[in-house]
Amino acid sequence: MTYCVGLFLDRGLVMLADTRTNAGVDNISTYSKTFTWHRPGDRAIVLLTAGNLAVTQAVVNMVDEGLAPPDDADGPRETMFTVPSLFQAAHLVGRAVRRVHAIDAEAMESQNTPFSASFLLGGQLRGRTMRLFQIYAAGNFIAATPDTPFLQIGEHKYGKPILDRALTHAGTGLMDGTKLALLSMDSTVRSNLSVGFPLDLTIYRKDSLDFDLRTRIEEDDPYMQGLSRSWSEALRNAYHDLPPPDWDNQDPS
Repeated sequence: MTYCVGLFLDRGLVMLADTRTNAGVDNISTYSKTFTWHRPGDRAIVLLTAGNLAVTQAVVNMVDEGLAPPDDADGPRETMFTVPSLFQAAHLVGRAVRRVHAIDAEAMESQNTPFSASFLLGGQLRGRTMRLFQIYAAGNFIAATPDTPFLQIGEHKYGKPILDRALTHAGTGLMDGTKLALLSMDSTVRSNLSVGFPLDLTIYRKDSLDFDLRTRIEEDDPYMQGLSRSWSEALRNAYHDLPPPDWDNQDPS
């Protein structure tokens, strides 16, 4: 399992993914689940993956090699560097998912292995609007909006509450959004052993057509350790400051 989150903010995108994969408690590996396509001044695209590692790697490799246009089998292959919009980029990933399903799903089913794959795709192309999409195992997808300013895949339930409470599209800046994404990940890492360090963080500032930051955060990173410790202390203090329930003082009649 994994956890990936994408924030769709007025000022840009924050994309964060863990790197843990496991096939049991004694078989844990690290694989990057973050992939980028960048041509300065033209496009900046980031893809986060969750699900069966063989499936998601096959999809990414297929996208890199390119797919023939659906309406012209003899035409040039479409890649992340030829699509004209993020919407078409999401279509490209969806087509690759369906292609991998057509090739591998039957054999996987015969081995009682589910076809599991989901993706977050974000970025911007020159002259187009910034977008963030979630792509499902069927190849269909949805877009983030100002009313729904974040999308999650993988083990998302532990990291969702803080985003629901604190994140807004217009009111959250890129640095505050980065803190929220890291706190969301911290909550998930603490509660689920299948999610773990290192973390891959990508920040994109709207209309820049470049990445502000692409970095890997290790478990011993001083900022991440301090953030986690401070958040735990803040929660404990807030809990102690809350008034106790007064139900015992109510008339039971």
